[in-house]
Amino acid sequence: MSPAPENPAATWPPEPWHAALHRLQQAGEPHVLASIVAASGSTPREPGAKLVITAAQVFDTLGGGHFEQQVIALARETLAAAPATSQTRLETFVLGARSGQCCGGCVQVLIESFPGTEQRLSLFGAGHVGQALVALLAPLPWRIDWFDSRTAAFEGSAGGPRVHCHGFDAEAPEATLKALVGHGHVLIMTHDHALDRRLLAALAPRDDLASLGLIGSASKWSSFRAALGRAGLGESALERVRCPIGLAATAAKRPQEIAISVAAELLALSTPPALADDDHHRGIPAATLRDAFPSAR
Repeated sequence: MSPAPENPAATWPPEPWHAALHRLQQAGEPHVLASIVAASGSTPREPGAKLVITAAQVFDTLGGGHFEQQVIALARETLAAAPATSQTRLETFVLGARSGQCCGGCVQVLIESFPGTEQRLSLFGAGHVGQALVALLAPLPWRIDWFDSRTAAFEGSAGGPRVHCHGFDAEAPEATLKALVGHGHVLIMTHDHALDRRLLAALAPRDDLASLGLIGSASKWSSFRAALGRAGLGESALERVRCPIGLAATAAKRPQEIAISVAAELLALSTPPALADDDHHRGIPAATLRDAFPSAR
């Protein structure tokens, strides 16, 4: 009989690092890959050993002990500090001095953090345009949180490992809004104009969203803007709303054409500005890598 896992809720036998890495990459969940890349003296594991860490779980092992706990803590600090960016760092562990382990060797660990997704979109509405838009964006490395108050709205729709469907109460959407992740894009295209207004009233005051768009014509926005202003929404909040959404050059009405226009606009909004010439280097400095891997010179 196999020994019981330390965490009774965990799957046994435990998931190996490569299976966990593939699953997390597919699902778009933030995670860290820690790899021993160099070792000298007596060490718990040899170069090539890998560990995958999320905010709540650990997959595989670098040998255990205080050294492994230090790696896990560093990984989770990285995830917490910059959950939306990729980072690479090289850490040296002198096991006696830094980790308090009596084996006395030294290991260097490459810590690679992955945000899981390049962008996040919260999409309200699973109508024809919403379904066409999700079908376009699903193959991209985006996490899509898709909301609709109609329980059957998602049936037969396009999906994927990074598309997460959520029902919510149209009469009390505030609880759903609390689950929105800041710094993501939000699009409102529900089947109900009154619900659209309630969502806008709650979301427009937020300054932690990458963008906020409402489907509809210029006349719809004019009516909404006047009503939201009378309800007390300030000018700065109203200015955050894009309506109509999509490329201004298109007058297309077919759901797929609108979806293409909106997807193109989202991609333009999500593209970072070009780096200056002196900012092209990313990741670990070359000099550090040469010192770590002298054979590469």
